[in-house]
Amino acid sequence: MEPLRDLPLGFGMALFENERAAQNFEAMDHIAQQTVLQEARAVRSKNDMRALVRRIGGEADG
Repeated sequence: MEPLRDLPLGFGMALFENERAAQNFEAMDHIAQQTVLQEARAVRSKNDMRALVRRIGGEADG
């Protein structure tokens, strides 16, 4: 994956705000990253994007 270039803008911004999620995303293998990116591209709201990133960071959603 090309660093940052392949990230949807909202996803990249949300990752920037959540260090643990960014570290977890970086540690994923290519296939897992692509799966997350597909999910991020389908997100249609800021709140849903933040929930996705919290999940990647291992945080409870709520």
